[in-house]
Amino acid sequence: MNKLYVGNLSPSVTVEDLQQLFGERKLPVAEQVLLKSGYAFVDFPDQNSAIKAIETLSANVTLSILVPTGKVELHGKVIEVDYSVPKKLRSRKIQIRNIPPHLQWEVLDGLLAQYGTVENVEQVNTDTETAVVNVTYATKEEAKEAIEKLTGHQFDDYSFNVSYIMDMDAAPPVQAPRTRRGGRSSRDQGPPQPGPSGGFGAPRPRQHDFPLRMLVPTQFVGAIIGKEGLTIKNVTKQTQSKVDIHRKENAGAAEKPITIHSTPEGCSSACRMILDIMQKEANETKTTEDIPLKILAHNSLVGRLIGKEGRNLKKIEEETGTKITISSLQDLTIYNPERTITVKGSLEACCKAEAEIMKKLREAYENDIAAINQQANLIPGLNLNALGIFSSGLPVLPPAAGPRGTVTPVAPAGYNPFLSHSSHLSGLYGVPPASAIPHQHSQAPEQEVVYLFIPTQAVGALIGKKGQHIKQLAHFAGASIKIAPAESPDVTERMVIITGTPEAQFKAQGRIFGKLKEENFFSAKEEVKLETHIKVPSTAAGRVIGKGGKTVNELQNLTSAEVIVPRDQTPDENDEVFVKISGHFFASQTAQRKIREIIQQVKQQEQKHQQGTAVSPHHSK
Repeated sequence: MNKLYVGNLSPSVTVEDLQQLFGERKLPVAEQVLLKSGYAFVDFPDQNSAIKAIETLSANVTLSILVPTGKVELHGKVIEVDYSVPKKLRSRKIQIRNIPPHLQWEVLDGLLAQYGTVENVEQVNTDTETAVVNVTYATKEEAKEAIEKLTGHQFDDYSFNVSYIMDMDAAPPVQAPRTRRGGRSSRDQGPPQPGPSGGFGAPRPRQHDFPLRMLVPTQFVGAIIGKEGLTIKNVTKQTQSKVDIHRKENAGAAEKPITIHSTPEGCSSACRMILDIMQKEANETKTTEDIPLKILAHNSLVGRLIGKEGRNLKKIEEETGTKITISSLQDLTIYNPERTITVKGSLEACCKAEAEIMKKLREAYENDIAAINQQANLIPGLNLNALGIFSSGLPVLPPAAGPRGTVTPVAPAGYNPFLSHSSHLSGLYGVPPASAIPHQHSQAPEQEVVYLFIPTQAVGALIGKKGQHIKQLAHFAGASIKIAPAESPDVTERMVIITGTPEAQFKAQGRIFGKLKEENFFSAKEEVKLETHIKVPSTAAGRVIGKGGKTVNELQNLTSAEVIVPRDQTPDENDEVFVKISGHFFASQTAQRKIREIIQQVKQQEQKHQQGTAVSPHHSK
């Protein structure tokens, strides 16, 4: 999405005129300008640059209704600027720009939903003060209506700008060209080469894209990019990879993240080149300290990298001659689900360790994807991307930076942290293995009740003015959300009762966690940890605990949540008892799903036992 269409050009306009205009407006240097009669196609280095060009040069850009629209003229004609999207690729995907930074997700979700079913919303990482999102609707008719209705839509003195973006799913299938006898077919021509910028011109990879995420000292970012971007272009060309340097995120941070998209070999080659560049720069600037390799990995994958009793990690250290440490679980927050893997050793040793570490992480990720695919037919409508739960933790737009400044507002293309946790996802909706659920594909998800405890002083913020916020939240999540009366005037916590499907629970609880962080009920360095209660049949309580507490201990180790089944509880009228779960959002959700899974297994065993009891007299005749 880096190619722009520049229209309404005077016949006298030259390429030099356009380049001069870009320079005057302080836009990045265009990689290519193709001038036609009355219009031009311009390639910018990245999507961020393209968005900046549209916002700067479009005549209809209005940052505020209080500021007059700035028309851009060239040789006496007002130019038009937008994405260059072929008609056949204008389908279900649109981009909305100039979104107010204080607009809350649920408000935007509600607005988008007015025009159809929203399948996906992704926030684009830009350096503009306003926010940008890419939206995918279920049909092209819905997307068309959204463009018509949302273009120029006024919200708090901001005017939305909306464009089509390429929808590759709408492209007709490419038929294999006919070949002459003896000629090479397309299958024989070797692997396809990536496009020039890893964009839509690049072929879709056959396997899941699992990028390498690195942390580099900010002081070396300039050397990695090089003059006019020549160094990083050389890296991408030689390694056939797409390298995103998130240099504009978190101003003042000591380290910046880099995301590398390529084959495993391409990622390793790019990593080696970047380490080499940093080492040379350190030598020239007489930096005495060794530069370690730092890899970012989602927490859900790290346990399998470490291995039982740390065996995997020890083996990698021994085989590569490196020292490997992993950041603490305490550093995880709803804003930042990644942990830092620090590798110390020689350049050659670090590169060997990178290959082994990524191999383990990639295996874990592929196993998770396989587990999801196995269950997809059991979970109608499973679409985590459409939940509106971003890795930012649901604050206002644009999202606040993570504690290390390492997480981009949208997960790297092809890799979604929520889709990387097998234990989280395999039980996301509390569904046991396929063989355990005969003939239930068409049944609606079961309604669940969760009791979430929030600080008393946060009740007003959750309810909102005249109850608006809690109503919007309930509508967005598709859940019933009620705040129980205070048991006494001096209570420090209030109970929020959430009733809804597993998906509704995920959305509602996620928003509440995010709201508490957003409203500063927890300090910047403090993680949002809440206590949640769920009811389980008294017959299942023992299974949750396990023999000698084995199951509950494994559950706590797996999820990093605290799970307590209070002893000596008296079952209620439904023969149920409480299980208490304490932890951050990811930990709490995983624990809830795993416990629901245990409950399902107990219920199914009881049903089988009852069926066996009912059938046995018949067989005895």
